[in-house]
Amino acid sequence: MLPSLNTFTLWRPGAALLRGLTALLCLASIVVNALLFFYALPMPLSALALHLVAMLSIGWHLRHWARSIAMRPAELADRLLKVQESERQRLSRELHDDIGQLLTAAKLQADWLQRRVPAELQPHCNTLRSTLDDTLTNVRDVSAILNPRQLASLGLEASLRAHLLRTLENTDVHWSLECRQRLGGIPEEMAIAAFRITQEAVTNMLRHANAHNLVVCIQRQPEGLALSINDDGQGFSPASNPADEGQRGMAGMLERAMLLDGRLSVVSQPGKGTCISALFPWPPRTLERAKTSNTP
Repeated sequence: MLPSLNTFTLWRPGAALLRGLTALLCLASIVVNALLFFYALPMPLSALALHLVAMLSIGWHLRHWARSIAMRPAELADRLLKVQESERQRLSRELHDDIGQLLTAAKLQADWLQRRVPAELQPHCNTLRSTLDDTLTNVRDVSAILNPRQLASLGLEASLRAHLLRTLENTDVHWSLECRQRLGGIPEEMAIAAFRITQEAVTNMLRHANAHNLVVCIQRQPEGLALSINDDGQGFSPASNPADEGQRGMAGMLERAMLLDGRLSVVSQPGKGTCISALFPWPPRTLERAKTSNTP
């Protein structure tokens, strides 16, 4: 994970050259001032012009640095989300390929052992096989959550449906996924953001809301991809700044929407459920295609 962050800062020869010229102007200005003071000479217009150019150069650099500092939080958040997705994919591959294969091998060994042990040990073998089956299923579920491979192959709608089915299978929550248009051609970063926001919202609902009904709606609109997640749980009081209030899940959802120049709103009150709405604007390269494809 750390090597991925080491390439965050790039050297720019143009900026380095401007910094060098500014340093030379400042040094020349200091030398001229020292000579004028030492020989008690009046300041000529050329020295005044040199001081003015040095001050303008310093002012330009201060403005440039202030603008760079203002942009760094968004750039850092974008970089961290990309690193997080990369790390999730790596962990998913390790779970599926390494641990999954080891558990499968252990299950085969348990089957071989069960055929050869006496009858009084059969219940223990059955318990062992059942434990291995449950563990292998959990590993595959966690791998699918970390890296929804079907996003690339099956698309956003099928991936959301598979996630909801797997996550809510053993709960009392009645859910529905409404999708009234084809979702083909959705940009990858937009599909990942919509999937992760839904994933986080469903996780929060199961942990805190005690809801009985969930409705997820996703559809194309002329201005972008719209996502809404509604539940009838116990609700909560949304914070104006989720990161400062410790609502990390909500802060992560907000960051994902903002990094795509989108918007996310949370409407909730204690005892009145929660509605999460997000809109991801179409990037310029897919805007025209989105408009022409907005048909049932």
